[in-house]
Amino acid sequence: MLLGDKVCVITGAASPKGIGKNTANLFHQQGAIVAILDLNQQQADEAAASVGERAFGVACDVTDKNSCDNAIAAVVERCGRVDVLINNAGITQPLKTLDITPQNYEQVTDVSLRGMLYMCQAVLPHMQKQQGGSIVNTSSVSAQRGGGIFGGPHYSAAKAGMLGLGKAMAREFGGANIRINSVTPGLILTDITGGKLTDDMKEKILTTIPLNRLGAAEDVANAFLFLASDLSSYMTGATLDVNGGMHIY
Repeated sequence: MLLGDKVCVITGAASPKGIGKNTANLFHQQGAIVAILDLNQQQADEAAASVGERAFGVACDVTDKNSCDNAIAAVVERCGRVDVLINNAGITQPLKTLDITPQNYEQVTDVSLRGMLYMCQAVLPHMQKQQGGSIVNTSSVSAQRGGGIFGGPHYSAAKAGMLGLGKAMAREFGGANIRINSVTPGLILTDITGGKLTDDMKEKILTTIPLNRLGAAEDVANAFLFLASDLSSYMTGATLDVNGGMHIY
């Protein structure tokens, strides 16, 4: 068991076919106690029930600092500690640069970037007290290659900001044995992307991927497991690409 009795918090984890839910399943299989955070308490509870007996749901709006603080306080009250945080919550909008309104910008950057900051601020004091922890942030290949398939430039900006923020925090908190890393998924088949891909789009996309397949949520979950566990105990400030070779540099 790579995560035996570790308390793991995963944001944006209630969507049935999403990366967060798949990560919750995998972590639970590896012995973790899993807190599934999502906007809707009922959906979080239902997701937790389907994961297993060591999973539970917590309502949390990652764009609201008090909500993040309260969610982590609830996890600590129940479990006594937080060992792993997966910053997975995020939204995307397929807009062009000149079409991005202030509201669009704030919606996308608030969930990914502000949400990452608020969640880290909520868990870091607890990890400092216990002198250890692992935080993994879900960025995107879009942050590295300047745009993806569905996300607009503001999505790329938010995901690139996550990489910079993660590296800065890794330097700041390494002395407390807190590791902070990021994963940059390519095009992953989830609830969000599955219904938007036509056969023609898929065929064109596959020509850009050396491994000749689209990613599965399990592919990203496996990367999270590596970075959350002691298998990566000497890694911090790193970015792990999970894109099938879509972006090689």
